[in-house]
Amino acid sequence: MRRPDSLLRNLKLPVISAPMFLVSGPELVLAACRSGVIGTFPALNQRSTAGYAEWLDQLTSQLRPEDAAYGVNLIVHKTNPRLEADLAETVRHKVPLVITSLGARREVIDAVHGYGGAVFHDVTTLQHARKAAEQGVDGLILVCAGAGGHAGTRNPFALMQEVRGFFSGSIVLAGCLSTGRDIASALMMGADFAYMGTRFIATEESRASERYRQMIVASNSADIVYTASISGIPANFMTQSLVACGLDPANLPEKRDIDVGAELDGEAKAWKDLWSAGQGVAGIGDVLPVAALVARLRDEVALAREDFSRRLIAG
Repeated sequence: MRRPDSLLRNLKLPVISAPMFLVSGPELVLAACRSGVIGTFPALNQRSTAGYAEWLDQLTSQLRPEDAAYGVNLIVHKTNPRLEADLAETVRHKVPLVITSLGARREVIDAVHGYGGAVFHDVTTLQHARKAAEQGVDGLILVCAGAGGHAGTRNPFALMQEVRGFFSGSIVLAGCLSTGRDIASALMMGADFAYMGTRFIATEESRASERYRQMIVASNSADIVYTASISGIPANFMTQSLVACGLDPANLPEKRDIDVGAELDGEAKAWKDLWSAGQGVAGIGDVLPVAALVARLRDEVALAREDFSRRLIAG
């Protein structure tokens, strides 16, 4: 089986609640894991390594044997001054799943494998997927067109076929997945997990403001702007939030440099007001507790499977 056994424990739906900057915290992770999906958060959502360790302590003490696994996101870019210290805490707490971004480094992968953890790496291109696979990651997260946050431009059908041609590990599909039918479609395409971010912003346990959540509910795919102007990495944002911050979505300033350390030192404030979301907002019509959302997704997956079976037989 391509999915690591450590991540299948108590999994009721093959879904990963994506780690979202300033949005995912222990509350969202706990709610996701207790509902039977994998909950994750970025280490940098805590402003210090000590704070990150406190969150890990909280999760390990509050997660129950019957809950699903959890994971953390580590930014591996050279400008992240906390990587070494955060990795040490990750190893000490034996975090089941580590999601790496902006670089796939062998020493990080080896450290996680050393205690039996799994490493998934997010990619937007075939070139990045090949490099990560060569470094020995357990899974690749294909961040396709329309995904929230940092995203790519590839069609999921194309990227899935290309990656599966050389990679035998877990494939996680990301980009515009908001409903159970979307999850079922990802699985039918050959994905092992569905990666859902924007849908989990619009939950009661997320750290997003109520205005942020309601903007997601009120938006559609045409309200999403793809730009590298905020962090130097192409990402999707809601047009209304850009306008509210005094920016012209059609004439955004150019930014090419990536500096994770600068964001930690204060530029992260921009992300508090400039709200990221994917084109999957088109399938989001309400704000729910995570438990209710996962229950709905499970029902929708079952209905999609039954509908597909009927259509297949009819054909």
